[in-house]
Amino acid sequence: MELRDYIRNIPDFPKPGIQFKDITPLLKSPDAFREVVEAIAHYCTTVAVDAIAGIDARGFLLAGALAYKLRKPLIPVRKEGKLPFLTNKVTYELEYGNDTIEVHQDAFTNGQNVVIVDDLLATGGTMAATARLIETSGARVAAMIVLIELMDLNGRDLLEGYSLHSLMQV
Repeated sequence: MELRDYIRNIPDFPKPGIQFKDITPLLKSPDAFREVVEAIAHYCTTVAVDAIAGIDARGFLLAGALAYKLRKPLIPVRKEGKLPFLTNKVTYELEYGNDTIEVHQDAFTNGQNVVIVDDLLATGGTMAATARLIETSGARVAAMIVLIELMDLNGRDLLEGYSLHSLMQV
Protein backbone atom coordinates (compact mmCIF):
# COMPACT_ATOMS: atom_id res chain seq x y z
CA MET A 1 0.00 0.00 0.00
CA GLU A 2 1.36 3.42 -0.94
CA LEU A 3 0.49 5.69 1.98
CA ARG A 4 1.30 8.82 -0.06
CA ASP A 5 -1.83 8.10 -2.09
CA TYR A 6 -3.88 8.84 1.04
CA ILE A 7 -2.39 12.29 1.73
CA ARG A 8 -4.16 15.23 0.13
CA ASN A 9 -2.21 18.42 -0.58
CA ILE A 10 -4.10 21.66 0.13
CA PRO A 11 -2.27 24.73 -1.25
CA ASP A 12 -2.26 28.02 0.67
CA PHE A 13 -3.76 26.65 3.89
CA PRO A 14 -3.84 27.98 6.57
CA LYS A 15 -1.87 30.83 4.96
CA PRO A 16 -0.59 31.62 1.48
CA GLY A 17 2.54 29.66 0.66
CA ILE A 18 1.78 26.76 3.03
CA GLN A 19 1.20 23.37 1.44
CA PHE A 20 -1.06 21.66 4.02
CA LYS A 21 -0.84 17.87 4.18
CA ASP A 22 -4.38 16.61 4.82
CA ILE A 23 -4.43 13.15 6.40
CA THR A 24 -8.23 12.77 6.47
CA PRO A 25 -8.24 10.52 3.35
CA LEU A 26 -5.86 8.21 5.23
CA LEU A 27 -8.08 8.25 8.31
CA LYS A 28 -11.08 7.47 6.13
CA SER A 29 -9.42 4.28 4.90
CA PRO A 30 -9.44 1.58 7.61
CA ASP A 31 -6.68 -0.31 5.79
CA ALA A 32 -4.39 2.70 5.41
CA PHE A 33 -4.98 3.86 8.99
CA ARG A 34 -4.30 0.36 10.29
CA GLU A 35 -1.10 0.16 8.25
CA VAL A 36 0.13 3.40 9.80
CA VAL A 37 -0.67 2.32 13.37
CA GLU A 38 0.94 -1.10 12.80
CA ALA A 39 4.08 0.48 11.32
CA ILE A 40 4.43 2.87 14.26
CA ALA A 41 3.79 0.05 16.77
CA HIS A 42 6.42 -2.08 15.04
CA TYR A 43 8.94 0.76 15.34
CA CYS A 44 8.11 1.02 19.05
CA THR A 45 9.42 -2.53 19.56
CA THR A 46 12.92 -1.06 19.06
CA VAL A 47 12.73 1.40 21.99
CA ALA A 48 11.69 1.36 25.64
CA VAL A 49 8.14 2.76 25.87
CA ASP A 50 6.37 3.68 29.10
CA ALA A 51 3.94 6.27 27.71
CA ILE A 52 2.76 7.87 24.47
CA ALA A 53 2.57 11.67 24.12
CA GLY A 54 0.24 12.84 21.35
CA ILE A 55 0.53 16.38 20.01
CA ASP A 56 -2.60 18.50 19.51
CA ALA A 57 -4.60 17.87 17.39
CA ARG A 58 -3.90 15.40 14.59
CA GLY A 59 -1.18 13.70 16.61
CA PHE A 60 -3.94 12.63 19.03
CA LEU A 61 -5.46 10.43 16.33
CA LEU A 62 -2.29 8.42 15.81
CA ALA A 63 -1.14 8.48 19.43
CA GLY A 64 -4.51 7.32 20.76
CA ALA A 65 -4.57 4.29 18.49
CA LEU A 66 -0.94 3.52 19.33
CA ALA A 67 -1.45 3.83 23.09
CA TYR A 68 -4.44 1.49 22.84
CA LYS A 69 -2.50 -1.06 20.79
CA LEU A 70 0.56 -0.97 23.07
CA ARG A 71 -1.50 -0.70 26.26
CA LYS A 72 0.41 2.38 27.39
CA PRO A 73 -0.75 5.63 28.97
CA LEU A 74 -1.75 8.40 26.55
CA ILE A 75 -0.63 11.91 27.45
CA PRO A 76 -2.16 14.80 25.50
CA VAL A 77 0.13 17.71 24.65
CA ARG A 78 -2.36 20.53 24.10
CA LYS A 79 -2.46 24.02 22.75
CA GLU A 80 -2.48 26.66 25.48
CA GLY A 81 -5.69 27.05 27.47
CA LYS A 82 -7.18 23.63 26.70
CA LEU A 83 -6.19 21.72 29.85
CA PRO A 84 -8.20 22.11 33.08
CA PHE A 85 -5.46 21.36 35.65
CA LEU A 86 -2.11 22.94 36.57
CA THR A 87 0.18 22.96 33.53
CA ASN A 88 3.74 23.34 32.34
CA LYS A 89 4.05 25.24 29.05
CA VAL A 90 6.53 26.10 26.33
CA THR A 91 6.27 28.76 23.60
CA TYR A 92 7.99 28.04 20.28
CA GLU A 93 8.18 29.14 16.64
CA LEU A 94 6.11 27.54 13.89
CA GLU A 95 6.55 27.57 10.13
CA TYR A 96 4.01 30.42 10.10
CA GLY A 97 4.14 32.11 13.54
CA ASN A 98 4.40 31.27 17.26
CA ASP A 99 2.43 28.90 19.47
CA THR A 100 2.36 27.61 23.03
CA ILE A 101 1.79 24.02 24.13
CA GLU A 102 1.22 22.62 27.57
CA VAL A 103 0.77 19.44 29.58
CA HIS A 104 -0.57 18.78 33.04
CA GLN A 105 2.13 19.11 35.66
CA ASP A 106 1.52 15.50 36.72
CA ALA A 107 1.52 14.09 33.17
CA PHE A 108 4.95 12.47 33.28
CA THR A 109 6.84 10.63 35.98
CA ASN A 110 10.53 10.81 36.71
CA GLY A 111 12.54 8.48 34.46
CA GLN A 112 9.54 7.55 32.28
CA ASN A 113 10.37 6.69 28.63
CA VAL A 114 8.01 8.67 26.40
CA VAL A 115 7.37 8.28 22.68
CA ILE A 116 6.16 11.49 21.04
CA VAL A 117 3.71 11.05 18.14
CA ASP A 118 2.54 13.64 15.64
CA ASP A 119 1.19 13.59 12.13
CA LEU A 120 3.74 15.93 10.58
CA LEU A 121 7.24 17.31 11.10
CA ALA A 122 7.81 20.71 9.47
CA THR A 123 10.31 23.04 11.18
CA GLY A 124 10.61 20.83 14.27
CA GLY A 125 9.44 23.54 16.67
CA THR A 126 6.43 21.68 18.05
CA MET A 127 8.37 18.45 18.49
CA ALA A 128 11.29 20.23 20.18
CA ALA A 129 8.90 22.08 22.52
CA THR A 130 7.21 18.79 23.41
CA ALA A 131 10.60 17.24 24.17
CA ARG A 132 11.37 20.19 26.49
CA LEU A 133 8.07 19.67 28.33
CA ILE A 134 8.86 15.97 28.80
CA GLU A 135 12.44 16.51 29.94
CA THR A 136 11.50 19.37 32.28
CA SER A 137 9.15 16.92 33.98
CA GLY A 138 12.01 14.48 34.59
CA ALA A 139 10.97 12.00 31.91
CA ARG A 140 13.00 10.90 28.89
CA VAL A 141 12.19 11.14 25.18
CA ALA A 142 12.55 7.55 23.96
CA ALA A 143 11.62 8.36 20.35
CA MET A 144 9.82 10.83 18.11
CA ILE A 145 7.53 9.42 15.44
CA VAL A 146 5.73 11.25 12.65
CA LEU A 147 3.64 10.12 9.73
CA ILE A 148 4.99 12.80 7.33
CA GLU A 149 8.32 14.63 7.37
CA LEU A 150 8.63 17.73 5.17
CA MET A 151 12.26 17.45 4.11
CA ASP A 152 12.67 20.95 2.65
CA LEU A 153 11.94 22.57 6.04
CA ASN A 154 14.84 20.75 7.79
CA GLY A 155 12.92 20.08 11.01
CA ARG A 156 15.18 17.11 11.72
CA ASP A 157 18.10 19.52 12.23
CA LEU A 158 16.39 21.06 15.28
CA LEU A 159 15.93 17.58 16.77
CA GLU A 160 19.53 16.42 16.57
CA GLY A 161 20.33 13.97 19.35
CA TYR A 162 16.81 12.49 19.41
CA SER A 163 15.66 9.28 17.78
CA LEU A 164 13.31 10.48 15.01
CA HIS A 165 11.35 8.12 12.79
CA SER A 166 9.10 9.20 9.91
CA LEU A 167 6.87 6.89 7.89
CA MET A 168 7.14 9.05 4.80
CA GLN A 169 9.37 11.90 3.70
CA VAL A 170 8.13 14.46 1.18
